[in-house]
Amino acid sequence: MDYHRCSAHEALNAVLSDDHTAQAGEAALREIVARVALVEGSAGLQDLAVELTLKVAELTERIAVAERLAAVDLADILFLD
Repeated sequence: MDYHRCSAHEALNAVLSDDHTAQAGEAALREIVARVALVEGSAGLQDLAVELTLKVAELTERIAVAERLAAVDLADILFLD
């Protein structure tokens, strides 16, 4: 697993962990993002964003198929306020 994929996985686990409150998970996520920025700069942040987005898209497509929905419609639900 490459650095960005590992960082993306770590970021997701930080937010999803049952050991954290939402605030603690967000703080852990911010620390991971700050570390990537420090180590690799804006290019590293771009790579992290791409890796996370690709994984969210992959999961969205899998769920959409299982639910017989269009993936873009399901993605829209993620960003409803």
